[in-house]
Amino acid sequence: MFKYMHLFVISFQVWLIYTSSMNLLLQHACYMISEQLTIMLLFIIDQLSSSLILLPLFILVVSILSKWYFFPSKPLKNIPPSPSKLPIIGNLHQLGSSPHRSLQALAKKHGPLMLLHFGRVPVVVASSADASREIMKTHDLIFANRAKSSVPSILSYDARDIAFADYGEYWRQIKSIAVLQLLSQKRVQSFRRMREEETDLLVEKIREISCSSSPVVDMSKLLISLTNGVICRSALGRRHGGEKFKELFAQFVELLGVFSVGDYIPWLSWVDRLNGYAAKAVKIAAEFDEFLESVIEEHVDRKRQTYDVGGDDENKDFVDILLEIQNEKDASFVLDRDTVKALILDVFTGGTDSTYSTLEWELSELLRNPHVMKKLQEEVREVAKGKPKITEDDLDQMQYLKAVVKENFRMHAPLPLLVPRESTQDVKLMGYDIAAGTQVLINAWAVGRDPSLWDDPEEFRPERFLDSPVDYKGLHFELTPFGAGRRKCPGIQFAMSVNELVLASLVYSFDFQLPGGQKGEDLDMSETVGITIHKKLPLLVIATPYVTVL
Repeated sequence: MFKYMHLFVISFQVWLIYTSSMNLLLQHACYMISEQLTIMLLFIIDQLSSSLILLPLFILVVSILSKWYFFPSKPLKNIPPSPSKLPIIGNLHQLGSSPHRSLQALAKKHGPLMLLHFGRVPVVVASSADASREIMKTHDLIFANRAKSSVPSILSYDARDIAFADYGEYWRQIKSIAVLQLLSQKRVQSFRRMREEETDLLVEKIREISCSSSPVVDMSKLLISLTNGVICRSALGRRHGGEKFKELFAQFVELLGVFSVGDYIPWLSWVDRLNGYAAKAVKIAAEFDEFLESVIEEHVDRKRQTYDVGGDDENKDFVDILLEIQNEKDASFVLDRDTVKALILDVFTGGTDSTYSTLEWELSELLRNPHVMKKLQEEVREVAKGKPKITEDDLDQMQYLKAVVKENFRMHAPLPLLVPRESTQDVKLMGYDIAAGTQVLINAWAVGRDPSLWDDPEEFRPERFLDSPVDYKGLHFELTPFGAGRRKCPGIQFAMSVNELVLASLVYSFDFQLPGGQKGEDLDMSETVGITIHKKLPLLVIATPYVTVL
């Protein structure tokens, strides 16, 4: 009885749509199906206008055509296991507020390689080290393309940056510029003084607050300021630390993680216009473009006024380097203005947001695990031997520090789903048939908590890395916070030079505890939603300066 009542309700709704919104229905029909099928619909509708008896036939035809459009039949192949899906939206309803956690739960039921549908888009989700290895090593070239995403494209000059550009000659050229010119070992070393100065400023600021009448330190705010200072000075030549700029950057990063309905269900793209994300992305992109134009013009004017042809290589920032490449007359690759701005933006956003997030989670885990904090402080203070401050020369001797960093990456990958990829041709993956044009998500967060790879995966235990060769540089697929293969993040060395120095300096200079007598287990570790995962609540601490004994 319920089935027939349900059919009647659907029939009545379709009839209402027909009688009140005929033009809208025709527009959708023209968009969704071919011209020949549209003519068929027009014929049926014409018959409906003279007789209600044909209404069930109309409903049947629309149902068949909808099924054909949303779930087109394909030859039977060995496809990965899939959770059940709903019409039109597929599995989108199963993502939840924390997609990396929801996908981990689904993987426990359906396996480490599963096929989902986000609207019309087939999406393969990899949740194991073996699946990650096949995607980012065995079949790396096939999966080297980026999945199309409208909002990030708007923000990155129509995907002209390294992160979102399609795989091809253009991408290879800009990746080469980044690796050889911007982020080489020599270039990273040239910014050492800036990193140490910004770290010293952070330590001094914490000391000032700790000695004031309100000694609670907002570490989240200070860490954002630190990473912003390091990246601004390295990439742009000077600090740009005004509140307006920080707010602009915060909105930019937030938009990078926005889910766009139109990317997966094109005929619902009006939802993106309704929620204002597209318009906001255009506005933020325009404001950032204006800012970057002013930075570039500032560099051009400075160059013109000083008549500096070569300049001191040690003092060049990323803008200086890119402008020099742009002006090379015999260059085989033309670096236009938008590409320059896209590369600057890439380095800036990647270096600031993920580094700040990593430091925030590291300090949070140390507060939750006082025995780990104590062990790390003992190592750092033993290496420093009472010196006024930590320098980068000290870091190579700090093996437990490096283990803490790895353990944090295992539990808190900055980009838990990495950046989505897309297959460029049909391929066999772990014995399953994957079609060309399939989007691929690698759940690095789930791999880091896989009990088949890690003992007690929910425990923060750096000791597991002390006698382990596993590293985060893209060769070990159980730990890939920066990705691997062709699409691996080129800024690993730059990011880690900041991360290790700041973390070592903090635990060397201060003893930390939570305010109000809170214990470590009371610390709220809930997450924000976005492309980068941050703590939902700011990290507030009491920092007591450590007195060194010479």
